[in-house]
Amino acid sequence: MTQRQHNPETFDEKLAQLNELREAAMHSSPEAEEKQHARGKLTARERIEKLLDPGSFQELDTFVRHRTIDFDMQKTRPWGDAVVTGHGTIEGRKVCVFSQDFTVFGGSLGEVMAEKMCKIMDLAAKIGCPVIGINDSGGARIQEGVVSLGAYGDVFVRNVKCSGVIPQVSLIMGPCAGGAVYSPAITDFIFMVKESSHMFITGPDVIKTVTGEEVDFESLGGAMTHNTKSGVAHLAAENEEQLLEDTRYLMGFLPQNNLEIPPRLAPTDDPDRMDEELDTAVPDNPNKPYDMRNVIRLVVDDGEFFEIHEHFAKNIICGFSRLDGFAVGVVGNQPAHMAGVLDIDASAKAARFVRTCDAYNIPIITFTDVPGFLPGTSQEWGGIIRHGAKLLYAYTEATVPKITVITRKAYGGAYDVMASKHLLADFNFAWQQAEVAVMGPEGAVNIIYRRDLKSSPTPDERRKKLMDDYKARFANPYSAAERGYIDDVITPHETRPKLINALHTLQTKREPGPKRKHGNIPL
Repeated sequence: MTQRQHNPETFDEKLAQLNELREAAMHSSPEAEEKQHARGKLTARERIEKLLDPGSFQELDTFVRHRTIDFDMQKTRPWGDAVVTGHGTIEGRKVCVFSQDFTVFGGSLGEVMAEKMCKIMDLAAKIGCPVIGINDSGGARIQEGVVSLGAYGDVFVRNVKCSGVIPQVSLIMGPCAGGAVYSPAITDFIFMVKESSHMFITGPDVIKTVTGEEVDFESLGGAMTHNTKSGVAHLAAENEEQLLEDTRYLMGFLPQNNLEIPPRLAPTDDPDRMDEELDTAVPDNPNKPYDMRNVIRLVVDDGEFFEIHEHFAKNIICGFSRLDGFAVGVVGNQPAHMAGVLDIDASAKAARFVRTCDAYNIPIITFTDVPGFLPGTSQEWGGIIRHGAKLLYAYTEATVPKITVITRKAYGGAYDVMASKHLLADFNFAWQQAEVAVMGPEGAVNIIYRRDLKSSPTPDERRKKLMDDYKARFANPYSAAERGYIDDVITPHETRPKLINALHTLQTKREPGPKRKHGNIPL
C-alpha cells in the first residue's frame, strides 16, 4: 500500500486509462457506425456477438495500430486497425474468428491488419479449431502500396496450409474485391448476403473501360450471381442475422479439425423407422420427374437437410444431414431438374462437396438416379471429360464411409461415377425398381437391333417386343446384384434402417492410401 502511494499514477488512474482505450477501440467512429447501420449492415463486433455464444468472445490484439507514415497516415491511427480478431465458442465448441471493420479505413487491408488475421489463423491451426472470416473490405490499402499486396499473400498462404486441416468458413458481408476474393475462394464454404455483399476481381467501372460492358454491382458479383451462375458461393441469406444463424448451424456438422469426427447429437428419430411414403416416392413412369429432396427428408433424422449450393447446378443435390445422430454428407441426383443428368457444373459441384466431406471425416450418402452425362457440343467443348473425371476422382479418393442407394436409373458411365461399388463404395443398395444398365431400353434396342428393325415389316411392334425383352434382362438391379455390384436389393421403406445399420458397421473403417505427396486431380 505504501509503495502505491509513491507512484505518480495510481492503480485507478491506470485502470481508467485502460478502459478509455478499450472504449476508443470498440467505438472508433460513431458516425461511421451509423452509416454502417444505415446500409442495413451490422458492425464488425456486432457480427461476432451474434455469431458466437453469448459472452464467449475473447478479443486479441485490441491495441494494434498501423505503422504507415505516407500520405499523412500517422495522423489517424485507430486502435485495432480495421479488423477485430479473437476466439470464442459456437454451441460450446471453440472457434477463431476475424471480422473486418468497414468503419475503419473502409476495411481496407494493410500490413498490421493482415498480421492480426494471420495471427488468429495460426492460432486456429495450432489448437485445431475452425476459423471463420467475416469479409467487409474496400480492398488493398492503397496508401501502403505493395506492402498491402504482400499482406494478402501472407493470408493466402495460411488459407492453403489450413485447407483440409481445419474448417475454414468465409462470410461475405459487404464488398470483397480484387485480390481479396482469393482468400475466401480457398476456404471450405462461402456464405453471402443478398443485396449487400459483392465479390469480383474487377469492378463495373474497370470492366466498362476495358471491355465496354455495362453491369451493376449486383449483377456482376452479388449473392445470387455467385450462388446461381458462377457457383463461387455456397449459400445466399436474406439478411445478416440469417447468415450468422446459418453459419452456427453449419458448424454443428463439422469436426474441429481433420483428426476428429463431427459431433454426434442425441438422436430424436427412431433408427428403425420405416416410412411407407418412400414406396411411392418414385413414379411408375421411368421418365416422370420427382424431387429427390423428398426422398432424402423421409430417410434422414427428423427430415432435416441443410442444402449447400442449392441454387447452382440444380441437377445434383448436396448438403448435410444426420442419421441416428451421426453427421453425414448427402449427394443426390435431382430428377426434377434436367432429369438428374450429370453435366460440367454438377460434376464440379458434387466433387468439391465429396472432397470436403472426406477431408473432415464426414460419411457420404449418395442417392443415385442418373440417366447419364449431358450430351452436346457445349459440354464436350467445355471439358465434360475433365470435369466429370473430378467427381469420379473425388469418390474414389474418399476414404470415409461411402454408402449408395440407387433409387431408379443408373445408366452408363454415370452409374460408375455416382459412388458405385467400382469406385470403392462400402455398401451399395438398390431399390426394387432400380435399373442398372449401359443405357435405357429404347436407346439400347435402337443400337443393338438396328438392322433387325430396318428389315422388320412392323418395326414399331418389333421395337416394343425387343424393349420389353431388354427391360426383363437388364433394366433391373438383379444383373448387378448377381455380380456383387449391389450388396442388397431393398424396398424403399427399408432405406433408413439399412443406412443406419451400415453407418454403424463402418464406424471403425480404416483405409490407408498409397504413399505419395498427393494425387493430381484433373482440375
